[in-house]
Amino acid sequence: MDTRILRNIIVALGIAFLLAACNASRDLPWKTVSTDKLYRDSLMADTVSMATKTWSELFTDKQLQSLIREGIDSSLDLQIAIQRVNEAEAYFRQSKANLLPGISAIGEASFTKNSKSLYPNGSGETKFYELGASASWEIDIWGKLRRAKRASYANLLASDAGRKAVQTRLVADIATAYYTLLGLDAKLDITQKTVQTNIEQVETMKIMKDNGRVNGAAVVQSEAARYAAEVTVPDLKQQILEAENALCLLLGRPGEPVVRGKLVDQPSTPAMQTGIPAMLLENRPDVMQAEYELMAAYETTRSAHAYFFPMLKITAQGGFMAVNTADLLNPTSLAGNIIAGLTQPIFNNRANIARLKVSKAQQEEALLNFRSTLYNAGIEVQNAMGSYLSAQAKEELRQKQIDALLKSVSYTKELLTYGTASYLEVLSAQQSLLAAQISSVNDRLQQLDAVVSLYRALGGGWR
Repeated sequence: MDTRILRNIIVALGIAFLLAACNASRDLPWKTVSTDKLYRDSLMADTVSMATKTWSELFTDKQLQSLIREGIDSSLDLQIAIQRVNEAEAYFRQSKANLLPGISAIGEASFTKNSKSLYPNGSGETKFYELGASASWEIDIWGKLRRAKRASYANLLASDAGRKAVQTRLVADIATAYYTLLGLDAKLDITQKTVQTNIEQVETMKIMKDNGRVNGAAVVQSEAARYAAEVTVPDLKQQILEAENALCLLLGRPGEPVVRGKLVDQPSTPAMQTGIPAMLLENRPDVMQAEYELMAAYETTRSAHAYFFPMLKITAQGGFMAVNTADLLNPTSLAGNIIAGLTQPIFNNRANIARLKVSKAQQEEALLNFRSTLYNAGIEVQNAMGSYLSAQAKEELRQKQIDALLKSVSYTKELLTYGTASYLEVLSAQQSLLAAQISSVNDRLQQLDAVVSLYRALGGGWR
């Protein structure tokens, strides 16, 4: 070959390689997304996050721990997520194997009957036997296959992050359902105690009527108050049944009674540590998944660029070839060849152009999804922390309200005994007390739910 032509080819390949390298050195897209100001100024910028705790460290209720453990072992959604990880791992192993030569075994026997009109003096028939192997290897000059391998690895990491996200959601859902059930139990207990108090109050009113200290209207009003409280009991029991069934569904078992503790026995709220916003990138699974998907899209785009450059492929074949089986394994029948070819795409029906445009669009889509997921995570942290602070602010005020209403009920009953108050005043105080006690349960539930929500928002539960 003319040395000038060879030199031009080498220069062209060098320029193409340089362009590919420059193209690959662009700023990584996920580095352009900032976590600054992801939290409001009211949140502590601490470097410790409660998301780093295991779920067993955060939820110390033994019954809840048992239910979470059962859910992780039995959840169908989690099993599906695990299978997706297995699928991604298989694709990654295949992408690694693409960097190696492909080898095939050859065993062939052919028989050809020649036409007498074409070969009047030749053999009327031809036999051919071959036993050997062939190999084909694409030399990854431009990183097309290496980029594809990196994309497959990023997809594997994204699938594993998806599994973690499923477990995080499962742990949070089980904890929330458990606390909801405890709250309903507490409301039922308060209501039943109120009903019992009202039943006793009816008997007291009847005695006071017999003594001429109240009239019949007071007795009727006390009975109405009793039934007003008692009529809510069936609804609460139905809600408890539905809450148990919902929890059982999360556990992957048929609806049945759930062994549980009591709301009043739940441990105090742990330290609500949010950490710095950047920690969401390493703690929150759906954010990690979106980032890995963006990495995969980036590598796929770089791989698509490489399709525009020449492809160097080496093929080789070797083995034994003979016209009869007796000579097939004879050393003189050994034959082989090796071919190296350089192919530059010129026109292939816009396949490379379409591949590049699609990969660029998918990369931009992945970038937008990463931003959306990250911003949504920040908002969820803010909302959960705000809900907790709101419940905490109400806790002391609610207790003061209940204490005042307890005194109000006691005082109005005494005044009723001395005839200086009507039963309507007693009834009003009792109804206010019941409402305040139910609200107190809701406040406690809000606190517990806020802990669960913040734990999930920060990415806790998969460790």
